[in-house]
Amino acid sequence: MSRQVDIPSLVEQARAGRPRAVARLISMVEDAHPALREVMAALAPHTGHAHVIGITGSPGVGKSTSTNALVTALRQRDLRVGVLAVDPSSPFSGGALLGDRIRMADHVLDPQVYIRSMASRGHLGGLSWTTPQALRVLDAAGCDVILVETVGVGQSEVEVVGLADTTIVLLAPGMGDGIQAAKAGILEIGDVFVVNKADRDGADNTVRDIRHMISLGDRTEAGLWRPPVIKTVAHKHEGVDEVVEALDKHVAWMTDKGVLRQRRLKRATDEIESIVIKGLRERMGDLRGDHGMEALAAAVVDGLSDPYAAADQVIGDLT
Repeated sequence: MSRQVDIPSLVEQARAGRPRAVARLISMVEDAHPALREVMAALAPHTGHAHVIGITGSPGVGKSTSTNALVTALRQRDLRVGVLAVDPSSPFSGGALLGDRIRMADHVLDPQVYIRSMASRGHLGGLSWTTPQALRVLDAAGCDVILVETVGVGQSEVEVVGLADTTIVLLAPGMGDGIQAAKAGILEIGDVFVVNKADRDGADNTVRDIRHMISLGDRTEAGLWRPPVIKTVAHKHEGVDEVVEALDKHVAWMTDKGVLRQRRLKRATDEIESIVIKGLRERMGDLRGDHGMEALAAAVVDGLSDPYAAADQVIGDLT
């Protein structure tokens, strides 16, 4: 039997910025703790303030190094920063394989920076299904900016746009990232494009290619946000201030055009839908255990019913 948790006290400690309380709340999210509904209800009045920035791109472009450099730049502005680094899952423990976050060691002792690795646990799209609730924890804990670094699996990473207010797409010269961006639909999700490792040969060509592809899209109309393309050398902290300035301009544009609220409404809608679907799947499991699905499947196989009629019956039983 699990130990009783004092949720109000835990939330109060997290609001005060105590890392252990924040860590415990996120662990409750990841473990789908029985008190999770109470946690979310207690956090709700304190959310909606943080600027959520998604950082995505193919493996090897320097996501962790760039995240580390961004944290440094944001801390120079005296902002409180949260980092959710979603890593591939260990096939043995289900935990994050890169949980040590070696490249972010510069900020481990900073009380105004909270870094958390989360395992993707097989969830496609470069994120963990628990990421939205973890974002709420960091938001309520007083983070001004939350950086969400995705797994790094190429074309399946577009899901990050559903969680972020602003999405940074990282690319690097010599990796075929221009073609990759066109294939993966990354041009549609990027609000700021960053060509990292710009001290390598081919950086200017990569910038030119990305700008050209943006010009072919639907972002050239007056009043629309035109994503900037910025060169950085993250491990030397070169170009990072320009990235932060671009983030500021994007927030200002979204606020002025009402886009920020629309993105957050869609995020909340998707989060609600995800929770509903998870609940329905759990009830579907109960239906399978009662052999209801087996009988419906047999009727379809024998030609006595069709899949749509069977699905309608399942939905009727679940509701």
